[in-house]
Amino acid sequence: MSTKNVHILGICGTFMGGLAVLARELGLDVSGSDQNVYPPMSTQLETLGIALKAGYKAENLPTPPATIIIGNALSRGNVELEAVLNQRLKYVSGPEWLAHAVLHRHRVLAVAGTHGKTTTTSILAWILQSAGLQPGFLVGGVPRNFGVSARLSPVLVGANEDVAPLPPFVIEADEYDTAFFDKRSKFVHYRPEIAILNNLEFDHADIFPDLAAIERQFHHFVRTVPGNGTLVVNADDANLARVLGMGCYSNLVRFSTGNKLSDFYAEALTADASHFAVFQQQRLVGEVRWGLIGQHNLSNALAAIAAACAYGVDAQTAVAALASFDAPKRRLEHLGDVHGISVYDDFAHHPTAIATTLAGLRAKLGARKIHAVLEPRSNTMRLGTHTHDLAPALAAADQVWLLRRPELPWDAEAALAPLGKKAVVLATSDAILAALQNSLKTADAVLFMSNGGFDAIQKRLLAQLSANH
Repeated sequence: MSTKNVHILGICGTFMGGLAVLARELGLDVSGSDQNVYPPMSTQLETLGIALKAGYKAENLPTPPATIIIGNALSRGNVELEAVLNQRLKYVSGPEWLAHAVLHRHRVLAVAGTHGKTTTTSILAWILQSAGLQPGFLVGGVPRNFGVSARLSPVLVGANEDVAPLPPFVIEADEYDTAFFDKRSKFVHYRPEIAILNNLEFDHADIFPDLAAIERQFHHFVRTVPGNGTLVVNADDANLARVLGMGCYSNLVRFSTGNKLSDFYAEALTADASHFAVFQQQRLVGEVRWGLIGQHNLSNALAAIAAACAYGVDAQTAVAALASFDAPKRRLEHLGDVHGISVYDDFAHHPTAIATTLAGLRAKLGARKIHAVLEPRSNTMRLGTHTHDLAPALAAADQVWLLRRPELPWDAEAALAPLGKKAVVLATSDAILAALQNSLKTADAVLFMSNGGFDAIQKRLLAQLSANH
């Protein structure tokens, strides 16, 4: 069996696409299949010359045989997966492959939490980069400061042996399950020496029955951090306090935006939190002025600063790095303005994320009219777990448009009824696009929210607005 050949099932997922990048940097021949091929991951892979197969078929499997990396979105019955099993091919999960092929050659810093993982991971990687530490990383998106979602530490690229000291690797640590044959959370494979616990809420209702089940998985993650390692924990989160109550075996660093006595504390100096002060042990270490907005991003930044300091970076160096940080793609990404109409794109798909994203945008835009356009696409959202929280989460928008695809099993109109006439439910992205064009006026803003491609409605709107004007 060739060890230079890797084939990835589910390659266009943010995590699996990152594995493809790392495998290529290791000098492996990489190919992959996926049912849903859309940017930014498809663009990144094509730029790197990685062969993509649209759809799952037995004939996609490469010759000679490869190590097959199975994404957690695939289940028994998938044609290509069944071919892997029937042909007795070697297969592993993505996290397992990552741990054995990549992470053992780095010092691992992992970022866990229901919200903000991608942004916090990107911030932490950028702080380490700015400090001259040349980190490797794997992020569930594309950090603009790096232009790729994953890389080995540059000091390891082309090296046949490990280098000393081991360089850092920052990874987004997801609590979702690992693979069809491994129902543990992904993050138990990563064995970090520094782990951020950013926040914790109920999510992933398709695999977790309740919040307590997720808390147990987080504690399994806590158990993997060594005694001389460090847990960086949000002191404002009661659910994380329960996790620590199950046992804490490592050094503990707490951060907070509400408790000045925490190890790290931050205070917003502007309404949109784009300017804030950072304190370490109640001592002011610096102020941050950056392009991100919202209290949630202030908290993400503070978590990253605390983790970088635990790694050995000076606090002032960490704070200074944030001035040049640029948010990852699809994290309140400003796509453009057309004759005074602003278009934004965000990955928000949980009511808390929707509410905090809207709050940040409202603080930035003031009284400008905000059109919130939502695609309920995540497994949890499709199941209807959070329908009672949806209207309150969208309340800060002036107009709400929701895409109700045929497979959505819950009553979207009833869920949004508390919003009254400002909420409109439509069956296709084309219908939403047409309605937006009839409604938008100069100085309005449009915020698209989805954890999927959303039929490229964002770029289509920009193109049509340009054509109409």
